[in-house]
Amino acid sequence: MIVIVCPGQGSQTPGFLAPWVSEPAFAEHLGALSELAGLDLLKHGTESDADTIRDTRIAQPLIVAAGLVALGALLADGRRARVGGVAGHSVGEITAAQAAGILSENDAMTFVRERGSAMADAAALTPTGMSAVVGGDEDELIAALDGLDLQPANFNGGGQIVVAGALDRLAELPAVAPRGARVIPLQVAGAFHTRYMQPAVEHLTEVASTLTPEHPTLTIWTNRDGGVVDTGDAFLDLLVGQVSSPVRWDRTMASFLDAGITGIIEVAPAGALVGLAKRGLKGIPSVAIKTPDDLPAAYEMLAAS
Repeated sequence: MIVIVCPGQGSQTPGFLAPWVSEPAFAEHLGALSELAGLDLLKHGTESDADTIRDTRIAQPLIVAAGLVALGALLADGRRARVGGVAGHSVGEITAAQAAGILSENDAMTFVRERGSAMADAAALTPTGMSAVVGGDEDELIAALDGLDLQPANFNGGGQIVVAGALDRLAELPAVAPRGARVIPLQVAGAFHTRYMQPAVEHLTEVASTLTPEHPTLTIWTNRDGGVVDTGDAFLDLLVGQVSSPVRWDRTMASFLDAGITGIIEVAPAGALVGLAKRGLKGIPSVAIKTPDDLPAAYEMLAAS
């Protein structure tokens, strides 16, 4: 069973769309998605620097658009029928929802445009951030977080947990982190997937009420607990709620194993989830679609499934 995974914020790098834009069909698709996003995604994906595309209002539509372009090629010519399921990490769940048939491209881009804007607005209210903690005892880490009023935001598997909260409290974390743990500050705008994002949840609840989700036609797993979601309405509700709740990618990968995964394909901007899979899904073959040149390997994996 081949599972497609869709990356989240932080997977974008300067110029990563240049190989895609060089092909007219992909450039045209990105142009249409740019109009839906109200942003020049072609420029941001080819010319903008790292600081510019780190902006949540730009990063999130850019990542989803890249994934949709890659999916368009990957699932064409009958290959969709060979896909066993799909999942996304954080904002990548919007990409996954489109792949599963829950959201149209129009609705996916509308939702991610509003999500990026609302999360940026929420982050501006209080100086907050995120740090990755690699290694160490998980129970000890959670206890340390409670003492600092920090929250776990992403359980990424393989011994990596991203924590979030007030910047001054994050600065205290290295001193109380478990033995053997490394604390790595992340270049993000705020404490995503925590209570600090509640204003964004309220806005996205209103946005979601204007969308028309369909039932999924591919198996889709949620970040909430790694479970399969059977209805479009339920998945859209989860998309809204995950903005202020932890991403349980560890449980999502565990569900892949329970379902009998035999291969994993990550759509653009690929690399991060394949990297996590090397630790959490050891021995499972993977393909990262970073450029159009990676598509044949993904086609081959699907054909052999």
